[in-house]
Amino acid sequence: MKYPYGIYDFKEVITENYFYCDRTHLIPMLEKAGKSILFLRPRRFGKTLLLSMLENYYDIKKKDMFDKLFGRLKIGKKPTELRNKFFILKLDFSCVDSNGSIQDVKQSLYDHVNDRIIDFNEYYKELLPSKAVINPKNALSSISSLLSVVKIN
Repeated sequence: MKYPYGIYDFKEVITENYFYCDRTHLIPMLEKAGKSILFLRPRRFGKTLLLSMLENYYDIKKKDMFDKLFGRLKIGKKPTELRNKFFILKLDFSCVDSNGSIQDVKQSLYDHVNDRIIDFNEYYKELLPSKAVINPKNALSSISSLLSVVKIN
């Protein structure tokens, strides 16, 4: 039995047959819990792997992989209506450089958000009518553009 120590990618854990403690039966409870959920757990407690699992479950572009990834898990036997229904924008704020002036930190945050929107544009290009417009000086403007593009779809 292989243990996925240091592996945070759900798809890799499942496809490479690592041990996985199935907690997918909690997805329906998460869906009923409300719009904002906060996961407070210590370091190395599985938060990133949990988010990766949820990303694979909800990502509209991964619909064709659902059986391969979730078929042996509890949620695979009784999926919710929301499975593979969403566009996923991944943000990792640990990548934002917190050194320097407030303006430096702000620009680092904007750069990170804009880079993720560029990745989003590329990843979902066949599903979206157009690309979000990137504003290097104002990531909120970029997010507004992204929301407009997704809303059209």
